[in-house]
Amino acid sequence: MVLLVSDFRPDSCVVAEVKASPNHGERKGDAKPDMVVLHYTGMRDSKLALEHLCSPLSEVSAHYVVMEDGHIVQCVPESRRAWHAGASSWAGETDVNSRSIGIEIANPGHDYGYPDFPRRQIAATIALCRSIFTRHRIPADRVVAHSDIAPSRKKDPGEKFPWRLLHDSGIGLWVKPIPVTAAGGRIFVLGDADPEVQTLQTSLRHLGYGIETTGSYDSETMAVVAAFQRHHRPAKVDGIADVSTVATLGALLTAREPRVNGASPSGTSTKGAPIAATLVKGAA
Repeated sequence: MVLLVSDFRPDSCVVAEVKASPNHGERKGDAKPDMVVLHYTGMRDSKLALEHLCSPLSEVSAHYVVMEDGHIVQCVPESRRAWHAGASSWAGETDVNSRSIGIEIANPGHDYGYPDFPRRQIAATIALCRSIFTRHRIPADRVVAHSDIAPSRKKDPGEKFPWRLLHDSGIGLWVKPIPVTAAGGRIFVLGDADPEVQTLQTSLRHLGYGIETTGSYDSETMAVVAAFQRHHRPAKVDGIADVSTVATLGALLTAREPRVNGASPSGTSTKGAPIAATLVKGAA
């Protein structure tokens, strides 16, 4: 069933415009939103990007679009399953669309110059997220990037997105990244095979990334590390698990523990989870 425009009222007072997309469905298994996924539109023209999200031919959509000037458009009601995540996973959940609210942020992306996000746009994104939090319980570690849930396919919203500003407003999980120049510890690169690589993979998996714990630093691991860097250590995005990356991961997992009260979003205990920073000796 597709809701008609006349059936659709905005869920939030921060919405400036409703432009209904036909691309949505029922949330499967009676799922309730407990994630927010942030994207960039990745097209030269933001108005054309909005049209694309609302075209039945595109078969993609998002709940919200935040334009460069902070104008917020709602395209799909929060109660419905928008089609924004694609093939993806987070914390063991592979139907991310049924569990999430998708926000597209107007930005041409890496293929078209990747400009900085304007302050007004970020302020509007923060206001929108805080509004969503009044209607849904969204744990901090479930405010994620599209690249986090689909690391082999996506880069958005990318390393220029100011996650710290969102965290300062009570949105998402963030720690100050360990400097890239940090010394000591191991560095893992493509092709390495080591028990400590498996510890790193397990730590990334505990954070939520869909990664196999093989002990081999393969292309999948490299893509996940690059996604982690884009979100949490954006100064250098190269997919190499250097001291800074590993130590930042460890600090992030430590910071998350009090927030989840010893349980991951999927309900499994995180107590005793391997902390990646144990791989690093003397990096602080």
